[in-house]
Amino acid sequence: MTETRVERKERTRRAILDAALELCETQPLAALSLRQVAKEVGIVPTAFYRHFDSIDHLGLELVDESFSSLRALLKDARTFDAPPATDRALFLAIVDNSVDALVTHVPNAERHYRFIARERLAGPKPVREAVRHQLELIERELATDIAQVPGAGRWSGEDLRILANLLVNAMLFHAEELALAGGRPDVVRRTQTTARRQLRIVLIGALSWDSSR
Repeated sequence: MTETRVERKERTRRAILDAALELCETQPLAALSLRQVAKEVGIVPTAFYRHFDSIDHLGLELVDESFSSLRALLKDARTFDAPPATDRALFLAIVDNSVDALVTHVPNAERHYRFIARERLAGPKPVREAVRHQLELIERELATDIAQVPGAGRWSGEDLRILANLLVNAMLFHAEELALAGGRPDVVRRTQTTARRQLRIVLIGALSWDSSR
């Protein structure tokens, strides 16, 4: 079957994104040149501009892709077949779902999590700001979800955001650990154990918190 022009353009765009992710494994995005990316894909440098305005623009697309992976992970962490009956049971179930989601999702998108880990601190300014913006959006969404949990009426809006921040950063940290583990069973087991303990400490501690005190 003959490939259409649109399909060919999308295939090249996908190849550029994949090549950039691969090159970013050994150097930061800020050090990447469009010539390097074009050479990796097998296109002339001018062809790069048919898909992206600049390396920063390419980086922003990778941020969007990477956070799609993180959102899918966090969505699974908050999905239950049947919500547990008590607050404590619900929070323990959230912990178990979160750890299971980490182990399931990260191996399928390791490069995305490594990209976030590197570029949120060392990336070009537009990329760093995009990462921060995405994290803030996720934290707000999670805070809204937590507000629906029975007993959450004891927490102020600010405390809900603080709790969401703790949870998102913990999940991202452990996702980055797993992404860097290379599938080593000992690292995976250690990360699972640490993540479970950390999340239980945070969530069970939150059950006894009252913002009015």
